[in-house]
Amino acid sequence: MNCLLIAATGTEIAPFMQHYSTADKKIYIDFDLQVLVTGVGIMASTYSLTNYLAQHKPQLIIMVGIAGTYNKLTELGTVVAVKKDTIADMGVAENGRWVDMFDLKMLTKNAQPYTNKWLVNNNKTLLKRTKLPLVNAVTINQIATQKKAIALIATTYKPHIETMEGAALHYVGLLHQIPFVQIRGISNYVGDRNKSRWQIKKAIENSNQVLINLFESL
Repeated sequence: MNCLLIAATGTEIAPFMQHYSTADKKIYIDFDLQVLVTGVGIMASTYSLTNYLAQHKPQLIIMVGIAGTYNKLTELGTVVAVKKDTIADMGVAENGRWVDMFDLKMLTKNAQPYTNKWLVNNNKTLLKRTKLPLVNAVTINQIATQKKAIALIATTYKPHIETMEGAALHYVGLLHQIPFVQIRGISNYVGDRNKSRWQIKKAIENSNQVLINLFESL
């Protein structure tokens, strides 16, 4: 299988790369594994992935990284897989509510590759293989820190997690009709800017262990 592994930063896949460099290659004999560090944010991720796909045709794309969660009951370090994602800050805050690009009639809610405003991963078999909780995600350009902004996103989309790249994978993967999966380790609660309480290392280690297990089970 020709597989592309992507992450916004090298740090987010460092444990897996260390494992892969020293593992018995017989475990991965059926894989042609390529790695792409896209850079942080929607624009960098979309460009890097699209540029790669102009030259290559992987059979599977896996994105791994950290995320913030809106669910205060979720333990930091928990790893999840994303079933649907969307861009949550493309629109306007108006009269106490969030009006997105669909409400503004800039896009129809089922404009390709959207399904009822969402970028949905319909590969149920692949999602099941991750053995992870499946969640809804939002992707943003500006990290949500203000209570009003957080409340607007939470009310409008009811997301479990927030990232800065996930929708790029879903958008490009759906348009190119390439199976994909987005795996995220939860490092912090959305709105908490006290990084002494974040669990970035734990989130990376746990998500990379899931990645190792996934590769060895495919």
